[in-house]
Order: sequence, then structure tokens, then C-alpha cells
Amino acid sequence: DLHLCDRRQRQMCIRDSKHLLYTTMLIEGTLNSYLADIDKQAQERLLLLTKQIAEQENVTEQLKADNAMLWVQKMNEIQSRVREIIYNEIIYA
Repeated sequence: DLHLCDRRQRQMCIRDSKHLLYTTMLIEGTLNSYLADIDKQAQERLLLLTKQIAEQENVTEQLKADNAMLWVQKMNEIQSRVREIIYNEIIYA
């Protein structure tokens, strides 16, 4: 599962870091669509970056077949790094 964080976490992040934007969207009724858009962007970026980095680091289906535990470890590391990138680029930006 490649979920970054739940909707409530994103909402709290926006509320805490972008208070004026949060209040405006809450009043205008656009907060839910904004959160859905952020979620879509983050998921697309997560899949793309994970795939790109896995290819760059030779974390392949062949590695998965040869050494599943190593493949899982490397993919977890990649996804952790990608999540950090996405938090900085999309969630906290």
C-alpha cells in the first residue's frame, strides 16, 4: 500500500501551516476538493518516483524473484525517501 497519510493528517497539516488558505477554503466549501486534488497529485508522484528510483537503483522484478527479502527492503527504503520528497514538494509546500 502506497498511501502517504490520511485525509485528516493532510487537513491538519494545511490548517497548521497555511491557516489563511485553510480558513478560506473552509468558508468557501472547497477544502474537500482541494484535499482530493492534493491526494491525487501525491499518489501520482509517489508511483512515478518510486518506479524511477527503483529503475535507477536496479531494484527489478529479477531481484524480486532472486531475493524477495532484499527487494522488499530496498523498495521500503525507496518509498520512504519518496514520501519525504512528496511531503516537501506537495503536502507541506
